[in-house]
Amino acid sequence: MNTEAKNELQFVLTSHLSFIYESHDAAALSDELINIMDLNANCQKPSSHQSTWDEQHAYLICYGDSIRCEHEQPLKTLSRFYEKELKGVISGMHILPFFPYSSDDGFSVIDYAQVNDSLGDWDDIEQIAKQCRLMSDLVINHCSSRSRWFDNFKQNKHPGANYFFEASTEDDLSMVVRPRTSPLLREVETLEGKKYVWCTFSHDQVDLDFSNPEVLKEFVKIIKLYLDKGIRTFRLDAVAFIWKEIGHASIHHEKTHEIIRLLRNLIEYHSPEAIIITETNVPNHENLSYFGNANEAHAVYNFSLPPLVLHAMVTGNSQHLKHWQMSMPPAQLGTFYFNFLASHDGIGLRPAEGLLDEDEIGTVVNCMQQFGARINWRSAANGVSKPYEINITYFDAMQGTHKGPDQWQLQRFLCAHAIMLSLEGVPAVYIQSLVGGQNWEQGVELSGQNRAINRYKWNFDELCGKLNDEHTHHNKVFSNLKKLLGIRCQQPAFHPNATQFTLHLGDQIFAFWRQSLKRDQSIFCIHNISDEKLSIPLSSINLIQLDQWYDLVSGKPFNDLQQDLVLAPYGFVWLSNKL
Repeated sequence: MNTEAKNELQFVLTSHLSFIYESHDAAALSDELINIMDLNANCQKPSSHQSTWDEQHAYLICYGDSIRCEHEQPLKTLSRFYEKELKGVISGMHILPFFPYSSDDGFSVIDYAQVNDSLGDWDDIEQIAKQCRLMSDLVINHCSSRSRWFDNFKQNKHPGANYFFEASTEDDLSMVVRPRTSPLLREVETLEGKKYVWCTFSHDQVDLDFSNPEVLKEFVKIIKLYLDKGIRTFRLDAVAFIWKEIGHASIHHEKTHEIIRLLRNLIEYHSPEAIIITETNVPNHENLSYFGNANEAHAVYNFSLPPLVLHAMVTGNSQHLKHWQMSMPPAQLGTFYFNFLASHDGIGLRPAEGLLDEDEIGTVVNCMQQFGARINWRSAANGVSKPYEINITYFDAMQGTHKGPDQWQLQRFLCAHAIMLSLEGVPAVYIQSLVGGQNWEQGVELSGQNRAINRYKWNFDELCGKLNDEHTHHNKVFSNLKKLLGIRCQQPAFHPNATQFTLHLGDQIFAFWRQSLKRDQSIFCIHNISDEKLSIPLSSINLIQLDQWYDLVSGKPFNDLQQDLVLAPYGFVWLSNKL
């Protein structure tokens, strides 16, 4: 037993708990959490500011049943698809909630300790965890109204009796910020009479009450179970909302941040290589606060990236994307940005607030609606409804610009992903983007949910047929993305924490310089985000004359640094001094 590590952990936990639960015995609660995590015998002190990731890290985002095969459990099919098609270019997999659920495609969890039997079982999860780094959701803000906990809440039984946040219809809730327009409170009949429970997202997703330490202990038990099953990346879903307070916005509460720091310590002292990613779909400066001082989340979703890249692509102007990138602080060692363009949730617009004005957001929304997008709305603090999310597949989002559809859909799509794959951070590609999925209108009609447009379930044989048919756009998307991922994972200058500087080559170009941590490789990532052919003098890029330069994508050498770099519409190069 590492006594020094355990004593240090005990001190740190007690400090966190004293702040979160002023009226409880923090030392005793600390001991309970250490026992739950089995840290009395197995306690490892993590290294501070240590990066356990590198340029080879990239994630696939998918559902447990995104790919199906008759007479086979979907998790086994997913494992088979990964082994056949993705091993070597994708190192991690985020399987969206794979537990029994009642709504929201998994994010209304009935039982955190079980695998949904329509997907498979824990053996299947453990198998995937052996194949790649597995990310699981910790749906920490709320659970299903059909859960055992909520049934017990209504019957005043344990566990569950005091697990849910209650409020009164007389309370002033006008300050509450949330991404939905549905009523916040749900009336519930209980053995003790009528109560009103807090529902940030939907009336089937009832918010938990973390002011009760028993709720915290339950989630620590869940974390320990997931670690035992091989999960090493924890996505804290909707974590910004977990601490509620009447008369407060009930988002980004200081005790929310303290709980994340506490969970990080528990996880790291158990498994130093395990990490936390916070999912906080909010304006950029609020999102960055979840890094803390490199002592909170290991990674934050780079939520401003999808709407800003989308705006640049449909307008042909990189000005806002460049200004944002220049304002972004480099992630400290021991932290990283989690970069993505698409996910199961559509493209969030709140992270563009303060970066794009309302007219510019309106331009993007109107353009996307022309391409078949469905828009979700939210209630702002003053009661005004604003567009919250654009629901569309990324391939269909790239079918044109604000001028209308054009012939550059595939190249525009690949250019957008080349930007995402080469930026500082770890990239993640959504399954529908990886295979060139298109808007699933039938899914919206069947479910009544706008987000279903980007949640098509593929048949394994049908999908493999399309991916292997060179005449399909699915093949072109898949083969090109795999090629870019394969190139990326061999470049030290694409380490998630490698140096990055923005280049100024005009508004139709989005370009930046990456340099490896050892400073022995430079890559100039230059992307034409317009529908025009552009020429750039290589002399304006400041390439070192003594080095030999190559485009990593095409393999083409650039020997004459006085020549022009010619980029086709939506063309891009990754110019490196190492091939």
